[in-house]
Amino acid sequence: MSASKLVRPAIDYKESYLQALEEYHAEGRYLYQDIALLDADFEDFVKELGAEKGYPHQPYQDWVEPVPETVVWLVKDKDYIGTVDIRHRLNWHLEKWGGHVHFVIRPSMRDKGFGQKILQKAIPIINYLGIDKALITVAPDKERCIQAVEACGGELEDETTATDRFPAMRRYWLDCT
Repeated sequence: MSASKLVRPAIDYKESYLQALEEYHAEGRYLYQDIALLDADFEDFVKELGAEKGYPHQPYQDWVEPVPETVVWLVKDKDYIGTVDIRHRLNWHLEKWGGHVHFVIRPSMRDKGFGQKILQKAIPIINYLGIDKALITVAPDKERCIQAVEACGGELEDETTATDRFPAMRRYWLDCT
């Protein structure tokens, strides 16, 4: 078995990614991604993710300014473990609720240290994209995610207040130099 690594999305991980998507759907996440459609056209999905223009499949509201985004997957052998999205810059919404970095680990691989691993492995990529300090936002009840961010050196700046539209978020800055 090889060590886990970050890779650009690739057709090689189709089966494992689709299995992970079923896991995400079971917990009510990423329901806008249709498994049957992705299965039929996974190559185009991977191509779109590599375009660095943000998630083409994610439904954004009209008032959200899209930003360039690099998507990488944490994999081990032929298994997809998780995704890290690196936004090249922030818009007003990302400054409070999204940050430069978003990462997710598939449910069956959680509680195994992959959250910290995916973030540690992403730091050189974040830096390569010209981001010296990356903003990461975390929901206050996501204890494992908070632990991963803090273990990687994330420093808490503040916590936003929940609104009728958006949840409260803890805002961390991560030195990527």
